[in-house]
Amino acid sequence: MKVLVVGSGAREHALVWKCVQSDLVERVYCAPGNGGTGGMARNVPIGAADVVRIVEFAKRERLGLVILGPEAAVDAGVGDALRGAGFNVFGPNRGAGRIESSKSFAKGLMKRANIPTADFEVFTQPVPARAWASERGGRVAVKADGLARGKGVIVCASVEESDAAINAMLVESRFGRSGATIVVEELLEGPELSVLGVTDGNDVVALAPARDYKRARDADAGPNTGGMGAYSPPLGVDDAVVKEVVDTVLRPAVRELAASGDEFRGVLYAGLMLTRSGIRTIEFNARFGDPEAQAVLPRLESDLVALALASSKGGLAGFPDLRWSPQASVAIVVASANYPDDAAMKLGLPIKGLAEIPRGALIFHAGTRFEPGKGLVTDGGRVVTSAALGATVAEARDRALAGARQVRFDGAFFRTDIAKEADEG
Repeated sequence: MKVLVVGSGAREHALVWKCVQSDLVERVYCAPGNGGTGGMARNVPIGAADVVRIVEFAKRERLGLVILGPEAAVDAGVGDALRGAGFNVFGPNRGAGRIESSKSFAKGLMKRANIPTADFEVFTQPVPARAWASERGGRVAVKADGLARGKGVIVCASVEESDAAINAMLVESRFGRSGATIVVEELLEGPELSVLGVTDGNDVVALAPARDYKRARDADAGPNTGGMGAYSPPLGVDDAVVKEVVDTVLRPAVRELAASGDEFRGVLYAGLMLTRSGIRTIEFNARFGDPEAQAVLPRLESDLVALALASSKGGLAGFPDLRWSPQASVAIVVASANYPDDAAMKLGLPIKGLAEIPRGALIFHAGTRFEPGKGLVTDGGRVVTSAALGATVAEARDRALAGARQVRFDGAFFRTDIAKEADEG
C-alpha cells in the first residue's frame, strides 16, 4: 500500500523511517517533509493543515493509510475530511483532538472521568486568576488554553512570577487567541513520565514509556521548549506503573471521549508526573510526542503500519502483543541559537557533519531544508534529533551525544544531561 505521513518534524522523520521498514508498504510520502524525509520517502509540497490538498492527494494516489503527525493537522480537521472520503487515518478527528487543542476541555474531561490531575481553575480575566494563584503562594502552572507549539506553559514559583505569567497571557496577549483563556493549576512536584497509548476508540495498547526534558538548558535551566530530548525506558518506571496509567488515565479518557461522541483513533499521549501522592496527569496530546517518538520508535520491533491500520479500522482487540527491543534509547535535540525565541533565531545556516555521523547514532531531521548553492540548511528551532540504542541507558546516551556533537552549524546547542539521571540512578 501507499502511506502518507503528514508533518515536517523529527517525529515525522521517525515515523517515515518506521513505515519504510514495513512489508505492507509499497511507497511512503511525507507532506511537506524536510531535508531528511526526502532521503527515504517522497516529499510532497503540501502543508500539514492544508485539508483540501491532502484529500485530493490521497484520492489521486489511492493511499492505503494516512498518519497524522503534528497537532496542527488534527486541529485543522485533516482526519475528519480523510475519513469522510473513505481513507484509513491514524490520528483523531478534530473533536477528539480538543483533548490537546484546548487545555480547558482536557481538564474538564479529566474531572468528569475522575482522572487524577492537579487542582485547577479556568480564567478569562486577570484579576480572579491572580487571586487564585496568590492563594497558593504563586506556586502554579499558567497554561494558554489553545495550541502554542509546546511553549504555552509557564511554571511559577512566586506570586510575582504568577502575576507576570497571567498578565502576559490575559493582558499583554503574548499568545494571541491561544492565551485568551487560561488554565491555572497547582504546581506539582516529581519526575515526569510520558505514556503513549494507541487506541481504536475502545481498546488501548500502551507503547514503551519515556521521559522528556522541556527546559532549553542543562539542569532544567532556561525557557520551556517543545522538548530537548527524551529517553526510554525511564528510571523508576516498570510495567505496573504503565498498567496503572492505562487503567486510570488512558482508558477513562478514551471512554469519556467516546461517550461524548468524539471517538479517538490514533495515539493518545499522556504527560504525567509521579508525585508523592501518586500519578497525576499534566496534559494530553492527540498524537505522538516529539521528541518522545524519536526515543520510543527505535525500540519498537513490531510493524508500525500494521498497528496503525488496526487502530484506524477498529481492530486492536485482536492485535498481537507488541515486541520491544530490550535495549534502551536516548534522543537528543540539536537546536538553533536562541531557541525557543523565534524572533531571535537565525535560519538558513549551512549544516555540516552529517556525513560523518558515528556508527550507532540515528539522525532524525526537523528544521532542515535543501537550498540551492548551500545544500542542507537550518529551517527551524529544533534542527535535528540524534537518537541511539544501547545495552544500557549510559551506552545509548554516549552514542546519542556522539551524534549530536557531530552536527555543526553556527550557534548549534544541545543538552548534555538528557537521561543522565539513569546513569546516576
